[in-house]
Amino acid sequence: MFIKKIFQNQIDESVHKQFIRFSKGQYENKAIINIKKGQKIKITTSFELATDLIIFITSLATKFKVQGILLTKNQISGIDGKKKKGFYEYKIEKEISSEELKNFASESYYALFDCLSQDNSIELKTKKKIPKPGKSKTKVNDKFCKLTLDARYWPQVHNEFLFDFPSEIKKAHIEHTYIINDIKIPKELEKQDDYEKIRLGAKKIGKIIRKAIIDKKEFIKEKDFEA
Repeated sequence: MFIKKIFQNQIDESVHKQFIRFSKGQYENKAIINIKKGQKIKITTSFELATDLIIFITSLATKFKVQGILLTKNQISGIDGKKKKGFYEYKIEKEISSEELKNFASESYYALFDCLSQDNSIELKTKKKIPKPGKSKTKVNDKFCKLTLDARYWPQVHNEFLFDFPSEIKKAHIEHTYIINDIKIPKELEKQDDYEKIRLGAKKIGKIIRKAIIDKKEFIKEKDFEA
């Protein structure tokens, strides 16, 4: 999960992708996660975590039935797709290995997939249209992604999404605020005339505020970042 990478100082290209859409400002109600632990583990999130959820489930099973939309900046050979509003859009519907699924997600701008594991122990449902970025406190769809897993996956769920909290948790709600104070243009792009390349390569500098309600107790944590 990209939030975990920020807090653990492991920023990479997947983290950078999350902030391409944003300019300077404060953005609230981002990367929302709701988790309930019972006979099944139920996780709902806002759209920012769609791709991260796919990459996460590929570590739990070897094969999935997949149906949905793959959005990429670069064309993928061997797959029929169309260019739409600056993206290549591909409709995917097939049974694939976890490795192939992870590759799709890793190469995507967003992977909006429904996934079902071969043994039915993991089911992910995702809406198929990403919302526009906004700075207001308007209602955010924190059920954009719905992931249901067998209880045996709790150690992995805790490690990925609740990495900074004790493992004995029944219910959690976590939301993040992005505060972007500056935009840094890498030196290799300073003389570039292609605005799109500059936009895609520019790094955002700021802070993440992580607010969590864990079994009715509130926690607030902060982390500076450059991504």
